[in-house]
Amino acid sequence: MSVCIYRGGYDTVRKSGVGKALEHQAAALQSAGLPLVEDIPPAGPEAKACVVHLNTVLPGAPLAAARAHARGCKVVYYGHSTMEDFRNSFFGSNLLAPLFKRWLIFCYRQGDVVITPSIYSRRILMGYKLGRPIYALSNGIDTGFFHPDAERAARFRARYGLAEGQRCVISVGHWMVRKGLPDFVELARRMPQVRFIWFGQTDDALLTAEVRRAMDAAPGNVLFAGFVGAEELCDAYCGADAFAFLSHEETEGIVVLEALACGIPTIVRDIPVYANWLEDGKSVYKAGTVDQFEAKLRDMLSGHLPSLREGGMAVAEARSLGQIGQALCRIYAAGGFLDAARTPPAAKTGAGV
Repeated sequence: MSVCIYRGGYDTVRKSGVGKALEHQAAALQSAGLPLVEDIPPAGPEAKACVVHLNTVLPGAPLAAARAHARGCKVVYYGHSTMEDFRNSFFGSNLLAPLFKRWLIFCYRQGDVVITPSIYSRRILMGYKLGRPIYALSNGIDTGFFHPDAERAARFRARYGLAEGQRCVISVGHWMVRKGLPDFVELARRMPQVRFIWFGQTDDALLTAEVRRAMDAAPGNVLFAGFVGAEELCDAYCGADAFAFLSHEETEGIVVLEALACGIPTIVRDIPVYANWLEDGKSVYKAGTVDQFEAKLRDMLSGHLPSLREGGMAVAEARSLGQIGQALCRIYAAGGFLDAARTPPAAKTGAGV
């Protein structure tokens, strides 16, 4: 059996979590020994033994699903997006959210099965009544690449001119209210002795007024570093003193897994998506308000709270790409895509399936 990971529209999503998820799938499947093909095979025996992965809801994706089905392939549609995490994203997103939900339902119904990154997002998609089996499976993390590294840490601190003892808090994401950018700026305002760096970027035309105001009024200890490659981002995870992810809504949060894999002390907003796999005080710290984020960050940076490094790295390791590849094979077997006799042994707990 072979797998085709449909790459139509990849350039559009390359800098997002969806782009990373697509890359993770390829690596996970290779680790499981499943051959990848670049294109949907023509009708015939090869097509009937091929599974096609779709990751976007761009117009070409449902057309690719129809083409795959017409040729005898099975289709796995990844439910990376929900109406809930579309809200408070880009200019006009709240107005378009109900229409976006209808489009999501249409797209996801083109799959023979749907895979979504968390138990929380599965619960949301179950409410969409897709009429398809829905599995919760983490997007996974490349623990071979993302791991603690003293040389990376030193490189990051030199690149951004951080003196010895200078505390630095980072975050990663698009410039959005949903990602918590205004709260990140407010934290920086309250903690002027700490350097705050935000990695990621959004086209200016898509920014909301609230985000523009927050960025324009940001104090001098905030740097919007823009989009950086994986190497530089890994350096930041290794060299910063804390990772603060203030997002109000996620289907998983790949950047959280990246941070945990690198052993950086991490604080996230206390939202439902983390309820089943991130435990407050064991793998991460959680906060609900800016006041709570400030209080916990101060205690984290001063050493009054344990770093939780080992607990966080254990969460990431349970979602390594090798574990995800094994879990994907079990999903294929459950859907009749793969002979059950070839199903790999059960993976370690924590992968989400």
